[in-house]
Amino acid sequence: MRSFAQSSPDQRVPVVVAVPVDPQAISAIKNVDGRVEVLFHDPHSEPGARQRMLADAEIMFGIPADVPGGPTEVLRSCPSLRWCHATNQATLDGLRSATFTDEERRRIQITGPGGGHAAALAEFAMFGLLAWAKQLSGRPTARQGADHPLSELAGQTLLILGLGSVGAEVARLGKAFGMRVLAMTRTGNGHAPNVDELRPARFLGDMLPVSHAVVLALPMTGQTAGLVGARAISRMRSDAVLVNVGHGGVLDGRALVRGLEQGQPAAVVLDAFAAAQLPDDSVLWSMSNVLISPRSAADTDRQNARVLELFVANLRRYLRGEEVVGRLWPAAA
Repeated sequence: MRSFAQSSPDQRVPVVVAVPVDPQAISAIKNVDGRVEVLFHDPHSEPGARQRMLADAEIMFGIPADVPGGPTEVLRSCPSLRWCHATNQATLDGLRSATFTDEERRRIQITGPGGGHAAALAEFAMFGLLAWAKQLSGRPTARQGADHPLSELAGQTLLILGLGSVGAEVARLGKAFGMRVLAMTRTGNGHAPNVDELRPARFLGDMLPVSHAVVLALPMTGQTAGLVGARAISRMRSDAVLVNVGHGGVLDGRALVRGLEQGQPAAVVLDAFAAAQLPDDSVLWSMSNVLISPRSAADTDRQNARVLELFVANLRRYLRGEEVVGRLWPAAA
């Protein structure tokens, strides 16, 4: 990583802001250091000017959506790029699963929104569980009453797959609601706050039958792709609610539809899909036991401020020659 601690005071540092931001955000980036030169990615400018700007970028805040080839090709087209900060989890997950050469991994550091989205996604997960427990999910009102009383989360068992920032916050909220909290990680090692029982992935089949609520908070990796498929879904309770606020590819969509049609699980709440968006012809849109958010659960009125705060703090570290926090992979020092 380039060390600015030994650079001249007038060293120019081109920072390309490649996503829409307000003027206050631009000021916050500029005010970090006098060496910072903010460049704006304007999708309406002529292609040559945009390419010259990207070629000059040393740091990129966000990734432009209008450049052919997607995020991976954008980064490869920036020969001076040393650090890119992805501003949303979907982009970061895409970069996580993309193929980069060893040289590219050494040259480009990638960071993301970190835990800034955790609170919003965890709240959405609890909203999904409450929507079904309190019958606010579009179920026919005729079903309510003495024969179909409302449910309580207190006393139910909550299973969380993945204990990153999102999973940990779901555990905290679940515990606040009086739920028994189980969690699954790859190794199941150690102790986690607000978790009653932590087990490795190989015990997933044992935890599903005792769980009233299952929350997926996993990134996409070689180990998690399709993890919740036909076998796992067949182990779920008939009254279970499944929520996915992780990567859509963790959940097998076809197996999910078959399970829902057979009443296992009882309902599902989705904020993530295997594709960028759920196809218009997906049967999930018409199923009464499905709630769908268009990948917007993390886009709250506080999310942009959190992402900017993390980037600015890392920018200060970068200019001091220190390691940035929350790297997707290590870059060469």
